[in-house]
Amino acid sequence: MGTESIEASFLSIFALISFFIFLLISKYSHKIKSGALLDKDFSKPQAFHDTPVTRSGGIAAIVSLGIFFYIYYLLYEDVLYNYIFISCSVFTIGFLDDLRINIKPLRRLVIMILLLFASIYILPIKILNIDIPFLTSLMSSHIFSSIFVLLCFLFVINGANLIDGFNGLLTINLILINIILVYININNGYLEFSILIISQIIILLTFLLFNFPSAKIFLGDSGAYTMGALVGLNTIITNNLNPKISSFFFCTLLFYLFFEVFFSFLRKLLQKKSPIYPDDKHLHMLSFYKISSRFGKSKGNYLNSIIINLFYLILIMPGLYLLYDPQLSRYWFFILLLIYLIIYSRLYRFTKN
Repeated sequence: MGTESIEASFLSIFALISFFIFLLISKYSHKIKSGALLDKDFSKPQAFHDTPVTRSGGIAAIVSLGIFFYIYYLLYEDVLYNYIFISCSVFTIGFLDDLRINIKPLRRLVIMILLLFASIYILPIKILNIDIPFLTSLMSSHIFSSIFVLLCFLFVINGANLIDGFNGLLTINLILINIILVYININNGYLEFSILIISQIIILLTFLLFNFPSAKIFLGDSGAYTMGALVGLNTIITNNLNPKISSFFFCTLLFYLFFEVFFSFLRKLLQKKSPIYPDDKHLHMLSFYKISSRFGKSKGNYLNSIIINLFYLILIMPGLYLLYDPQLSRYWFFILLLIYLIIYSRLYRFTKN
């Protein structure tokens, strides 16, 4: 049996294992800490369930990842220290919140920064390919490089958690990003690394079976943090493995997760609000209000996820044709930010009226 056949068989078995893990955890996780993981808040804007739904998707994801990491070691004799440390660190932070252990947002952010920085600095995790000349020289400093990578992770992780409010919105977005990363890596001969990303796609697709269009399980903060951090790590490694591809293409790929946080932070500062506390003025909330005004709240939930991700896919497709051109990739990235602002302003006016 060839190597590719072994890997295909391994992924098929892993998909089956992952399905049963999600099935069992969705069925029995309500018993953890007397139902602490159950989402019983039916009054929030994005609440579309009338019975408690468990926020245990993160548990199922981390268990599935643990099994994959072990089998990956058996196949390739390689311990994925970077993936293990990053995923365990952010999962722990999110899981404490899922258990309703009261940690103030600022304190949670500080803990996340400390754990991520330690992992990035010690492992180390670096960005080797960057299309901004003055940053290239600065990246030779280990401290500066670690801080820069930390900021990248913080934007992507918090962006993932920010848009995780509608069934399938975050999950579909992460699946699309990972599929494109797999396409790039397979085309350039990095099959072993592609297997690692495909395993995450399998976990996300399995979760989607239990979450879309109606939810039997939620990712929770632990799941959003974990899968967001991993897609950030996937992107950094893909960028490093493929130096001929413009780093601005990868900025384009993550622009929705990144800019959602960045724009939200600036908007709240201008509105004299605390930037670390949530509100209902994010793009995905405004689009939901518009969609639900026509299709109703229940349909608006999953239609919102489909429409946003369809627009996202349409907007990043030109980037695939420009990925080897740093100049055009840079222009397209900033055009996407402008398009975001135009769409946001129109939706904001609609909801205000």
